[in-house]
Amino acid sequence: MADDVSAVSTSETCTEVISRIGDAVITDREFLEQVLTAALARGHVLLEDVPGTGKTLTALAFAQALGLEFSRIQFTPDLLPNDITGSHVFNEQRGEFEFTKGPVFANVVLADEINRAPPKTQAALLEAMDEGQVTVDGETRDLPDPFLVIATQNPVEQEGTFELPEAQRDRFMIKTSIGYPDREGELELIERRSARETKMPTIEPALDTAGVKRLQQVPERISMGEAVRGYLVDLARETRRDDRVKIGISPRGIQRYFEAARARAAISGREYVAPDDVKRIAEPVMQHRLVLTTDAQIEGVDGAAVVKNVLDRVEVPAVEP
Repeated sequence: MADDVSAVSTSETCTEVISRIGDAVITDREFLEQVLTAALARGHVLLEDVPGTGKTLTALAFAQALGLEFSRIQFTPDLLPNDITGSHVFNEQRGEFEFTKGPVFANVVLADEINRAPPKTQAALLEAMDEGQVTVDGETRDLPDPFLVIATQNPVEQEGTFELPEAQRDRFMIKTSIGYPDREGELELIERRSARETKMPTIEPALDTAGVKRLQQVPERISMGEAVRGYLVDLARETRRDDRVKIGISPRGIQRYFEAARARAAISGREYVAPDDVKRIAEPVMQHRLVLTTDAQIEGVDGAAVVKNVLDRVEVPAVEP
């Protein structure tokens, strides 16, 4: 490891970031670590939950704790692609068209209720998430670096929602959910709300833009032994053999899995990936990339259940640190 950002200091920094977010958002550490894993691995996050669980607050809290610029896009059925990317507007004083940046030009972009917009509008984020750039009227513009999309969606059973296209889902490194707080957590929510003057909590940043970039370089120096690489690939390939799965994990999905596992190891303060890192990140990385058969969907099977079965079937390698 480089002397300036060691495995131990990375873990300590991540712990501080999570601690500050935890002061504003009532949720468990595992969920926060999953979102932070995507941020370290230059990935994007899809949060699926019913309304009112704190998805928007979570995205804002992450941006504040990382010291990054935040932008929110409310997806609606009438939202247009240019409402996301920006457009050229005529400047009467100069007599020429000028580009006005859309809300996607930020470090952390909250795509709120992304599945309430039609697929054409959802697709406006594809280039941004893949390439870190947008093309408007034939002109390509770079987005800020770092760039993280945290998209929220309501369950597809809810009225007025569109299922995300497979290509769109595949661009998200992590899919996870906040879930409901436990009893103590909901009592804490009431305690915070008991004073009507209480405003949305603000978080002092633990990092700045340069610090986040340095942190994102750490996973690139994390090693993964041959046996652990084989374990990761075998898990992904096993999804293709499952009778309930029509389309399993793609080669691109395997690469994202590899990147996420290294980031997970960095958060744990290790210079190498352990099998446990691969197991812990398996469900949030793979569940949304699986296309299930019609029969499986009718029977109520979901991607998470398939991943859990795959983890049970594939033997965990015995490796030395």
